[in-house]
Amino acid sequence: MYLIVGLGNPSREYAGTRHNVGFEVVNILADRFDIATDYIKHKAICGKGMIEGNKVMLAMPQTFMNLSGDSVGELVSYYRIDVASELIVVYDDVALEPGRIRIRKSGSAGGHNGMKNIISRLGTEEFMRVRVGVGEKPKGYDLADYVLGHFSKDERELMDIAFIDAANAVVSIMNDGIDAAMNRFNTSKKENDESI
Repeated sequence: MYLIVGLGNPSREYAGTRHNVGFEVVNILADRFDIATDYIKHKAICGKGMIEGNKVMLAMPQTFMNLSGDSVGELVSYYRIDVASELIVVYDDVALEPGRIRIRKSGSAGGHNGMKNIISRLGTEEFMRVRVGVGEKPKGYDLADYVLGHFSKDERELMDIAFIDAANAVVSIMNDGIDAAMNRFNTSKKENDESI
């Protein structure tokens, strides 16, 4: 079974913020594949179902971002998830321009507190992730204020496409394998547009 975790902060005030892109992508997957995310277990809103023949658990930790590892650690332990081959984490990345998707097999947290906590809790960096670009913070901005801020109208249009791309990336990882998914999605937007 794949455990697909979208990172974000609970409560309405954080809905639609840059830090909540993981929740947005999980909600797209839930809607597209008719998976009800309607119960809380292991400190996360969860839903079990099938995605194109793959058994999945969708999860949105409700611990607040900095303690995401508490929820992910419990889910991994309870469902006996093989972290390297069955865990996929979706989250925001300020190092990528808005709308860019980057798939990785492993790696550091890159300054992302939710990822830091997950890596600390799991004791490994060896798990798959889909990073969704939200752009660098403007000069003089506080990083926390920036990631907890909302997208502009133009950014939002770009991000709505990115969320669909990220959902497609998750499906591709499961169906085609991570190397094929990386080859497909780890290109610039311009390259993607030219290949259509």
